[in-house]
Amino acid sequence: MASRMALRLNDVTLCLSPPLATRRHRRRTGSVRVLAVASTPSTVSTTVENKKPFAPPKEVHVQVTHSMPPQKIEIFKSLDDWARDNILTHLKPVEKCWQPQDFLPDPASEAFHDEVKELRERAKEIPDDYFVTLVGDMITEEALPTYQTMLNTLDGVRDETGASPTAWAVWTRAWTAEENRHGDLLNKYLYLTGRVDMRQIEKTIQYLIGSGMDPRTENNPYLGFIYTSFQERATFISHGNTARHAKDYGDLKLAQICGIIASDEKRHETAYTKIVEKLFEIDPDGTVVALADMMKKKISMPAHLMFDGQDDKLFEHFSLVAQRLGVYTARDYADILEFLVNRWKVADLIGLSGEGNKAQDYLCTLASRIRRLDERAQSRAKKAGMMPFSWVYGREVQL
Repeated sequence: MASRMALRLNDVTLCLSPPLATRRHRRRTGSVRVLAVASTPSTVSTTVENKKPFAPPKEVHVQVTHSMPPQKIEIFKSLDDWARDNILTHLKPVEKCWQPQDFLPDPASEAFHDEVKELRERAKEIPDDYFVTLVGDMITEEALPTYQTMLNTLDGVRDETGASPTAWAVWTRAWTAEENRHGDLLNKYLYLTGRVDMRQIEKTIQYLIGSGMDPRTENNPYLGFIYTSFQERATFISHGNTARHAKDYGDLKLAQICGIIASDEKRHETAYTKIVEKLFEIDPDGTVVALADMMKKKISMPAHLMFDGQDDKLFEHFSLVAQRLGVYTARDYADILEFLVNRWKVADLIGLSGEGNKAQDYLCTLASRIRRLDERAQSRAKKAGMMPFSWVYGREVQL
C-alpha cells in the first residue's frame, strides 16, 4: 500500500478539525502523541537517545479500540456471501499473476551478467532524489506484515484462525499475497542498481515493521475500509508517477515495473471502494459519519513511523522530496478525497440524521478547502534546503 506519504501544507496540517474520538463507547489505551507537521526541514539526529527498545520514533496517538457498536458486526457477517461474489472476483489466480522474476535478469541465464550491467547503466542516469522516493515506496511495500495485521484487527471481518474460510479472511490473505510481490520486485531491482545503501534500507524496513502503524481505525471496519480505499488509490497514483518519471529518465524497464505495480493497486482500490459503496447502500448514515471521522482525523500514511536509526523525521523529509517531484502531493490528497466523495455519491445522500447531514456538508466542501490551503501554502513556501539520506549513502538531496 502504499506512496503513502505525509501531507503537509507548510504551517497547516490536513487535520482541519478535531477528531470524532470522544464517543463514550470507545475504549482508549496508550499514550498521547501530537503529530506535528513541520513547515521547514529539520536537521538529522545522528544518535537515538532515550528511546525504548523497539518503540517507534514517535509516540502514537491516544489509541481508541472497538468503536463500532457490537450490533453492527452482524452487518459484516451477513455480507460474507456478497463479498465472495463481488470482492474475491478482484483477485487474480496465482498462475495468472506476474511475478518479480518476470521483470528482472534471470540468474540462470548466460546473459545474466550482461543484463545486470545494462540495468546498472540505465540506473546511472537516474538522480538521487528519484531513488529516495522509490526507496520510500519500496520500504512502505515491504512493511506488508503490518498491513495484514491491521486488517485482522477489524471486528467482524478478521481472520479468526489464520486460515478461516470466510470471504473476508480469504480476501485479506490473498490481497496480502498479491501485494507481497510489490516489495519483492522493487527490493531486488534496487539491490541490482548498486545506487542505494541496502543495509540502511533493510534497517529502515525492520524499524518500520517493528514500530507498526497508527491508522486510527479503531477495530472498526467502516473506518478500516475507508482507509484502505484511500490508501490503494494513493498508492496507484504514486507508483504511476514513479513510472512516468522513470520513462522520462530513459529507464523503460523501471517504468514497466512501477506501472505493473500501479495496475495491481488500481484493482485493489476497486475492491475496497466497492465494499464502502455497499456500506453506503446498507447504512448511509453510519458510513458518511465514518468517512467524515477519518477525514477529520487525517489519513495517516502507513509508513508514518518510518525511521532509519539516524533521522527521527525521516518520513517527513522523504515526503517533502516526493511532494517536490510530484510523486505524491497535497493536491493528490484532495483529488483522492474528491474522487471518493463522487464515487460514493455522498452529495446525493438523503434521509440522514443531524450528525449525518453535518458530515455530508463537511465532506462535500473539504477537497476545495484543502486545495485553497495548499495554494496559500505554496505561495508562502520558502525554498527548502538540502538533507542527507542514509538510503543514498548520506548524499544530500533537495527537499
